[in-house]
Amino acid sequence: MVQRKLTIDGGVRKALLRAKYRVYLHSAVEVCHWTRKAIKNEGVCYKSVFYGIDTHRCMEFSPAAVYCENRCIYCWRPVEFYQMLRMPENMVAEPDEIIENLIKLRRELLVGYFGDEKADKMKLKEAMRPNHFAISLSGEPMMYPKLPEMVRYLRRREGTKSIFIVTNGQEPHMIERLIEEDALPTQLYLSMTGFNEESYERISKPMYRDAWERWLKSLKLLSQVKTRTVIRYTLIRGINDSLSDIEKVAELIEMGNPHFVEIKSYMHIGASLSRLTKEHMLRMDEIRSYSETLLKYLKSFTYMDEVRDSRVAVLRNENRYVERWIKSVEPSA
Repeated sequence: MVQRKLTIDGGVRKALLRAKYRVYLHSAVEVCHWTRKAIKNEGVCYKSVFYGIDTHRCMEFSPAAVYCENRCIYCWRPVEFYQMLRMPENMVAEPDEIIENLIKLRRELLVGYFGDEKADKMKLKEAMRPNHFAISLSGEPMMYPKLPEMVRYLRRREGTKSIFIVTNGQEPHMIERLIEEDALPTQLYLSMTGFNEESYERISKPMYRDAWERWLKSLKLLSQVKTRTVIRYTLIRGINDSLSDIEKVAELIEMGNPHFVEIKSYMHIGASLSRLTKEHMLRMDEIRSYSETLLKYLKSFTYMDEVRDSRVAVLRNENRYVERWIKSVEPSA
């Protein structure tokens, strides 16, 4: 008997399609706001400014589009859609099947821009062949049991320049697998929301009872992996941005010892509109001020850059120095 694959069906699928996602089985892809702007020469995303990725050639996708262990209050994805806490290995699609089908679906989302007089046709042609793969988008990609095979497939794929993975830290065993199976991405992100267990649970609303311990284990692994690492701390006004707690934030960052730290404001968009207000966003000058105060406790870090439109600053670890510009898909740290 053939085992049925996990699929996104019914109202959830319809809602994702309305939001301009494209869905393949349990995976999804989207053409983000910044990719669309880059095709029209109207700007690039902060990943391009900070690390040199090609915004118009970035494919943001997830192999676990409606699967996540957290229900973060600031998430702009529809966490209300999230389903099981496990993706059985015998019910998921193979990495090559997911990647090649999502690339085709992404092209369908882009093809209409050939009729847009503002679109740079050369960039649009290049965009049809993605060279940067951001494994994030929606859900928790570390839940996909064949993630190591997916990373290795992308590495082998002609033209791939870089692979980013963003994790909430709830699957430390998968980070261990990525290390053991020689499947580390070019850059590994760990999302940080709270400065202690209480604030973490209040913001991330985890489904696991041992969520804080899981996150701490992932944080400690971050200091060991032989690839570029980033802690992304999302600030929410009045919830986790108090300067009285900044020393605790610094202690956690020191524990993870990442190559970079991104300090980013919560953005009042998407599904988060029903959970938070516009007032919860910080201005860029507040992000800069918070970052500069944080640097007083992070002696090995320096202020590297910022992007005003995205309300984000990036700090660089001088004791674990790597060149900011990414030139190869292979991990290096």
